[in-house]
Amino acid sequence: MKSRQPPAEKLLGLKELLAIGIGAMIGGGIFSVMGLAVTITGNSTPIAFALGGILALVAGYSYIKLALAYRDDGASFTYLEKAFPTHPFIASITGWTVILGYIGTMALYAFTFGAYGSELLGHAESKALRQLLSVGIILVFMIINLYGAKGSGRTEDIIVYSKIMLLGLLAIAGARGIQSAELSPLLDRGLPSVFMAAALIFVAYEGFQLITNTVCETFKPSKNLPRAIYGAIAIVTLIYISLSLVAVGSLPESQLIAAREYALAIAAEPSLGNGGRILVSIAALLATASAINATMLGASRMMAQMATEKDMPKAFSFRNKEAVPWIAVVTMATLTVFLTYFGGLELIAAFSSMTFLLVSLGVSLANVKLHTRTDSNLSLVILGSVLLSVTISTLIFYLYQHSPHKLLGIGSMYLFVVFVTLLFKKKISRTDTGPVPISPKKQRK
Repeated sequence: MKSRQPPAEKLLGLKELLAIGIGAMIGGGIFSVMGLAVTITGNSTPIAFALGGILALVAGYSYIKLALAYRDDGASFTYLEKAFPTHPFIASITGWTVILGYIGTMALYAFTFGAYGSELLGHAESKALRQLLSVGIILVFMIINLYGAKGSGRTEDIIVYSKIMLLGLLAIAGARGIQSAELSPLLDRGLPSVFMAAALIFVAYEGFQLITNTVCETFKPSKNLPRAIYGAIAIVTLIYISLSLVAVGSLPESQLIAAREYALAIAAEPSLGNGGRILVSIAALLATASAINATMLGASRMMAQMATEKDMPKAFSFRNKEAVPWIAVVTMATLTVFLTYFGGLELIAAFSSMTFLLVSLGVSLANVKLHTRTDSNLSLVILGSVLLSVTISTLIFYLYQHSPHKLLGIGSMYLFVVFVTLLFKKKISRTDTGPVPISPKKQRK
């Protein structure tokens, strides 16, 4: 059953959709993965971000086509259910995987919050302070979510546009300090390193998918949804490329690698001085805090909905007097704290990127099967699926070469998800007796 559409004056236009996509993508990833990208591919970092944008556009094509064909807020779950109706566990596994991905992104945001916060306080090398700030911000928003506090949409918009303006200012001001000598040779680590970096930093593009969750509330979706997704990805990619050019072109690689988690703040100093470093750090704190809050709010509701539909344990649907799915909130916060405290930046980024690459591949494969219904170009969809598969393989190869124990840990988490999902679905199928029968007396009424 389709959702009732709100009045026309309350529908989301192109401007609002762009804000959702851009705000979600620049939610903290770019503030932390810049140093990671430089570590892997050196002077080719801008190319890696460009490649990441291309991958996002490729994935975006299938999201757009499926969203317009199946106008339902369930997004990726709906697409996989439609593509594989006789195998409902596929959509269930995807749902669990997406939740894991959200936990990974929240861990990344919290890690970044702690890194920029400790750097701003003058103790950048203090791991204890970073962990304290990271865990603290998660617990703060867990409490806020449990009390059902409603964030102001206007405040969220101010944060989103403020960080875009600030990053744009940094890119423009920093362009004057770019030295061609710092960018030469361009492919100093070789072409394969570019693909490895693009795969590892794909989490910085996670977020455009959220636009498809608003299809039922969009004004002229056939026109505005494609413009919003392609436009948001293009704008964000341009910002990322510009910032990476400033970072790599203004500072020696050794400084960016040394800064690592807070490389963007260090990159602001040559052009804007210490004030620029402070402004970027504040922008990072605002962006990551906002992203943690929004992700925890949305993902916990997703868990509650999946529990209601018997795709997760019933406990996740339990709500407190403020109508908050409190067990879902606490569970997400606990797992995020665990990953943030015990996981390093590379592990968290790799896990998050791998998760959303896999989900994007799943959506692309769903579109391959449904291409006649979605009126998609089959060759283009297959090409996108191949590119995503190659990127996933590249990320696996990179982890196998440099961090096999991390690859084993990530793989174990996915196997655990598959095992738990199949076990849960089997249990539900045994206990589910179907709808409660209506008594003859009630039927006569």
